[in-house]
Amino acid sequence: MKIIHTIAELRDELGAYRHPAVVPTMGNLHAGHLALVRQAKPLGDVTVSTIFVNRLQFAPHEDFDTYPRTLDADCEQLQAAGCDIVFAPKETEMYPQPQSFKVHPPTELSDILEGHFRPGFFIGVCTVVLKLLSLTQARTALFGKKDYQQLMVIRNMVKQFAMPIEIIGGETQRADDGLALSSRNGYLSAAERQQAVQLNATLREIVQAVRANPGMDAASLARLENQAMHQLSHAGWRPDYVAVRRQADLQPPHPGDPKVVLAAARLGATRLIDNMEI
Repeated sequence: MKIIHTIAELRDELGAYRHPAVVPTMGNLHAGHLALVRQAKPLGDVTVSTIFVNRLQFAPHEDFDTYPRTLDADCEQLQAAGCDIVFAPKETEMYPQPQSFKVHPPTELSDILEGHFRPGFFIGVCTVVLKLLSLTQARTALFGKKDYQQLMVIRNMVKQFAMPIEIIGGETQRADDGLALSSRNGYLSAAERQQAVQLNATLREIVQAVRANPGMDAASLARLENQAMHQLSHAGWRPDYVAVRRQADLQPPHPGDPKVVLAAARLGATRLIDNMEI
């Protein structure tokens, strides 16, 4: 496995390949990332993972400076998973000058849910992903379904720009107790880690209720959402949202639409997200 830090070296290395399969990450890897790498392996003639903590998608009050950077351990795991190339640029390599050209996704998709609570987040995500897909000459790129809205935003961006790239969503990887694997789980204290499973349990309750009554109207869905928010708050969480949405575009669903329930909540100082398709 080759570890590359510059754009020039990356382009030289990829010149011999026609179908790179790419897994973009911010590092601090866990089993979910590695599952994406293994999923990518048979889908291209070279498997590339990028590791870059992207300042553009962090708000000033968020954890950019303290976000774990574990390049050596990440590379060991990637090599074991069969990755061929790791592209781990410095910030000055990705942004040698201020990134004044940015991708602004449509507000109806990017200013709801995560975008409502993290203004500008998807502008930063789209801008860096567009740049990474271009630099790696990706023909297939994999993103985890845990970041469901992000996957949808990226998939629509690639489609609208007519980029010759297939975007594939990898299933959310979970701990044995159901907690979705996340780099930020490491911020949880031992007591918080035990309590963190409640977020997934709350989503499963909603999934069961909707499956039992597939014709549920908007008012009934809203009651489920509000009840879930109240339960989390009562247990010491600070929920941002619990929302049942249409899978196709994350808008409020009609009866019969394929649905997904999404949630984001803070437990102590750690913000967790999760979702489940219905």
